[in-house]
Amino acid sequence: MTEKNTLTVRDNRTGEEYEVDIADGAVRATDLGKIGKTDDSPGLAVYDPGFTNTASTRSAVTYIDGEKGILEYRGYPIEQLAEHSTYLEVAYLLVNGELPNQKQHEQWVHDITFHTFVHENLKSFMQGFRYDAHPMGQLLSSVGALSTFYPEARNIKDPETRMAQVVRLIAKMPTLGAWSFRHAQGKPYVYPDNDLSYTENFLSMLFKMSERNYDADPRLVKALEVLFILHADHEQNCSTNAVRSVGSSQVDPYSAVSAGIAALYGPLHGGANEAVLRMLKRIKTKDNVPAFIEGVKNGEEKLMGFGHRVYKNFDPRATIIKKAVDDVFEVTGVNPLLEVAQELEKIALNDEYFVSRKLYPNVDFYSGLIYEALQFPPEMFTVLFAIPRTSGWLAQWIELVDDPEQKIARPKQIYTGQRTLDFVPAAQRWA
Repeated sequence: MTEKNTLTVRDNRTGEEYEVDIADGAVRATDLGKIGKTDDSPGLAVYDPGFTNTASTRSAVTYIDGEKGILEYRGYPIEQLAEHSTYLEVAYLLVNGELPNQKQHEQWVHDITFHTFVHENLKSFMQGFRYDAHPMGQLLSSVGALSTFYPEARNIKDPETRMAQVVRLIAKMPTLGAWSFRHAQGKPYVYPDNDLSYTENFLSMLFKMSERNYDADPRLVKALEVLFILHADHEQNCSTNAVRSVGSSQVDPYSAVSAGIAALYGPLHGGANEAVLRMLKRIKTKDNVPAFIEGVKNGEEKLMGFGHRVYKNFDPRATIIKKAVDDVFEVTGVNPLLEVAQELEKIALNDEYFVSRKLYPNVDFYSGLIYEALQFPPEMFTVLFAIPRTSGWLAQWIELVDDPEQKIARPKQIYTGQRTLDFVPAAQRWA
């Protein structure tokens, strides 16, 4: 019997059968839409809240195998990139589809380094925020404002113009993120230093005070590089979907990326590591962990930083980030909450309740501890997520723009409201 890559569907309402093509383990929703379609009735639609089993695009940027705990950027394992690469090299890989040669790398680093400065009017724009404005709100607004400084960015079909905006966005995100941090603290903004690397420059703009030169500990720089690499992209998550959905209208990349930042702002997406930190602080000590575990089992407590919607056995990023924790604490001193986290992880990984539910530490479990050790307030955690994720958003956006199959996003709905009501004028309704 010859194997056919098709699906035979029988509509039991009519008895009619349909043959639907299967490609890459998927069927086209438009093919399903032909089932049961008549002049008086629409065809079959797929109802999938949250897009849990709906592919909206073909992508070559990031590969994830949730069952095996595999994460690859353009085919390269995340473990190798985190150990041997730099964030800017990974950003080049994501955006351009391949690793740079020496000349390409030098030009890429040069271009990004010399685009870290922002227009003074944008500085004035940020200074207009209230003293207690959330850093993510500032970042969201200022990235959107960049579109007014570069009106040529609307010409998204021109590769040269498009790449200029990509460089600008990757370069300016650390500046805007650092300035939102300084603004919240009432400190003067620190301008970029072109003699420093990407992550060193970011740390300088965050923490430099009166010293002539800011010298960051290389262990902290490496830890931040690793965190940036781990967060650079993660397939079709909520914020990436937002970038692609807004970008499908063929808007400029600044507006599309600001949509991604807005999605990341939500506590269910970018705020997970902050929730972990709050949980650990509530537990307080190692001795309180067993009681907390029992509370989780009884539905009285919520375990944050464990499990993942995609990864079903372990999060490969968590293994890498756990090593970075040790390097950071060598410099900053050990956070007392680390002992709580380690005890929580130890018990959960050996308790059948959690093992059977495939609850294991994810990337957010330890990242909050690192950020706090680096003296970041919790409201900055998501900004630190958004800065490296910009390269992934832009890689996905470029892919979207170049994909001839992509159309403006317009999901179907299943209407559940009333129909054919007769309007009653206000004078009669209120009489």
